[in-house]
Amino acid sequence: MSENSKIEWTDATWNIITGCDVTSPGCKNCYAMKLAGTRLRNHPSRAGLTQATPAGPVWNGAVRFNEEWLDQPFRWRRPRMIFVCAHGDLFHEAVPDEWIDRVFAVMARTREHTFQVLTKRADRMLEYFSHRSRHGYVLAAAADIGWAGMDWCPWPLPNVWLGVSAEDQRRANERVHKLLQVPAAVHWLSAEPLLSAIDLTQIELPSEYNITPTLPGRINALCTDDEDRYYQAPNKLGWVVVGGESGNGARPMHPDWARRLRDQCAQYDVPFLFKQWGEFTVPEDGAQACRVCGCTWNNACAGGCYWAEPNLCSACIDMMPAGGDRPVRYQRVGKKAAGRQLDGRTHDEFPRGVA
Repeated sequence: MSENSKIEWTDATWNIITGCDVTSPGCKNCYAMKLAGTRLRNHPSRAGLTQATPAGPVWNGAVRFNEEWLDQPFRWRRPRMIFVCAHGDLFHEAVPDEWIDRVFAVMARTREHTFQVLTKRADRMLEYFSHRSRHGYVLAAAADIGWAGMDWCPWPLPNVWLGVSAEDQRRANERVHKLLQVPAAVHWLSAEPLLSAIDLTQIELPSEYNITPTLPGRINALCTDDEDRYYQAPNKLGWVVVGGESGNGARPMHPDWARRLRDQCAQYDVPFLFKQWGEFTVPEDGAQACRVCGCTWNNACAGGCYWAEPNLCSACIDMMPAGGDRPVRYQRVGKKAAGRQLDGRTHDEFPRGVA
């Protein structure tokens, strides 16, 4: 755990549960997994949670409840935003409900803090919250650990944000609609590492929601009353975080993927935070040259093309596959040098009422 986190969207991390397993492509270069199998492999909170492979340490599916850190939020006097289970998943299949209840009991007792929960297991989260009197379980958990005086528990907890991570459209389709069915003060999405384009206004529902055999049911996750959608989301995303991948083996993020999410959030007045580019940048962005072929802007380059839009000449636009992302030329410069500005601006928006 860290009282002073370097993560751009939180203040501290609370690793009450550690351990996980690889569940989708975004897990491939998981920082917590690599750390648990290297520098922290002998630490009591991480020992035995990974296995060695030719590609490096990999989660083995074991999880651990770090009892000695249960009261950590009580010891942090200054109110702060706390990322819950940064090195694990609160809703992992191997985590029993009783552990989750105890975590929620602590969050209910420390209302001065804001807790940010992030999971890849939206189905397990939805199952957990399917108990309509979930707050009663939290009260019981509080009594079990000596907090019998805790006789009330508003639900959903006003200081708990529930989110899912999704690296591509498929995972957004699988996870976001389930997230929006659970009670939360804020529903949020972490699109990091962003590995392909995501359209949050076109979240595809499971096949049983198909409007016709060939027309899938969809919701707009940024709006609860979209007239263009046959189905309406019960809640909407209240915050979207986007970031590229960093570290060894990092995969580049196309700038247009981030721009599209930024623009979708702006259209529906949803706070947007751009966390980082990651290891890569597109050096031509902002320069007076085509970002792909490098021809200099002068209305008509030597190849006979014209300036189709900023930093992209017509010849390169014509070479793009139909419906595909326009080609860009990446340069690996490292996380610090790549920075976190998107089109010359830092996006640090949080849900309203949060500084």
